[in-house]
Amino acid sequence: EETPLEAHEQVIQTDLIGYLRGAYVALPYFKAQGNGTLINTLSLGSWVAQPYAAAYSASKFGLRGLTEALRGELTEYPNIHVCDIYPAVMDTPGFRDGGNYTGHTLTPPGPVYDPEMVAKAMVACAISPRAHTTVGAAARIAHLASYLIPGLPLLSGKLTRWGINRSPVAGASSGNLFEPPSGRRGIDGGWRKSKDKTPLLIGAAALGILVGFTLSHSRRRDR
Repeated sequence: EETPLEAHEQVIQTDLIGYLRGAYVALPYFKAQGNGTLINTLSLGSWVAQPYAAAYSASKFGLRGLTEALRGELTEYPNIHVCDIYPAVMDTPGFRDGGNYTGHTLTPPGPVYDPEMVAKAMVACAISPRAHTTVGAAARIAHLASYLIPGLPLLSGKLTRWGINRSPVAGASSGNLFEPPSGRRGIDGGWRKSKDKTPLLIGAAALGILVGFTLSHSRRRDR
């Protein structure tokens, strides 16, 4: 509730309605020519709700539903493909440029990946369409965890709150929600400073999934 309502609405306009508008314009052309490929970029937030990013989570869950619904509607057009790409956390300026009403500086949780991986995945889908593509090992782990660990958003909320409270204090900002950022722009955010920690983080996440699954299975069995 500390985030202005218009900021929530703008996130949904961009991350959900924007994709709907794109499909609304593109699909008539695809049907007229009998082929086409629509590629939507989703995120980890399409599987696991992101605490303190309610509108973002709503838009990504909605985008997954939109993509799957369109795919179902187009079954009569075998040469029209709807592809969804699920990237892990990418090394982009998004955490620096985006709106931030937490009162603290935001940094991406590791591991972060080269954003060119997403671009390459898009090209691959354009050449050889496939319904689902994950980019980065962390995305595959998050997808698995969303099924195996009940209450994962609750755990994520505690970890996110802990991380935010440990970050430097910062003023509220709408960031690039309503106007583009100024200055020289690029695709990289400059967050990748310790790549050697990535395998360790992924291994720890995989271990956490295994422990969580074991505990949840044990609790269900005890009932």
